[in-house]
Amino acid sequence: MKADVLTLDNKKAGSVDLAEAIFGLPSRPDILARVIQWQLAKRRAGTHSTQRTGDVQGTTKRVGRQKGGGTARHGSRKTNIFRGGAIGHGPVVRSHAYDLPKRVRALGLKTALSVKQAEGKLVVLENAEMEAPKTKDLIARFAAMGLGKTLVIDGAAVNENFRRAASNIPGVDVLPTMGANVYDIVRAETLVLTKDAVAALEERLS
Repeated sequence: MKADVLTLDNKKAGSVDLAEAIFGLPSRPDILARVIQWQLAKRRAGTHSTQRTGDVQGTTKRVGRQKGGGTARHGSRKTNIFRGGAIGHGPVVRSHAYDLPKRVRALGLKTALSVKQAEGKLVVLENAEMEAPKTKDLIARFAAMGLGKTLVIDGAAVNENFRRAASNIPGVDVLPTMGANVYDIVRAETLVLTKDAVAALEERLS
């Protein structure tokens, strides 16, 4: 499929062929949900914790005699049934990450790209380069192109002036091709790919 290539000045600079196998797949909300849940699970710190019996200070001396006291035969005061004791079955420090097949991850990225293309929210730029890191200038260019909450994906490396100018614009994220991920693509209103990004993504996902 063909897509117009624009410059940062919102002028047409030719067209580019988008691979049907990457940008023309049907919508798969189930695959997108699986990949996004996998991404967010990896991001969780997993540092939640409570005090267990071994972490609480307290006596382990028997409270009363074994028999004839008329009460339960309590031992340690550090157990979770006493005030100031431990927490029963509380969370422990752990990793929430889990494995997801590479084929599913690749399909999720292809699907996210295809959804943006089908919705008309995919813009292909000739390049994302600026002579100076002027945020005001970039805001004016984005406004002329009708871009709001935008994710810009460049080639192997991001132009430093463009990155610095975009870093001050709320709702605008800039990533190299290797940083392209389903969560950020779905979250953005508009996806902007440079010609280098298109070529790199097709090579990566083919």
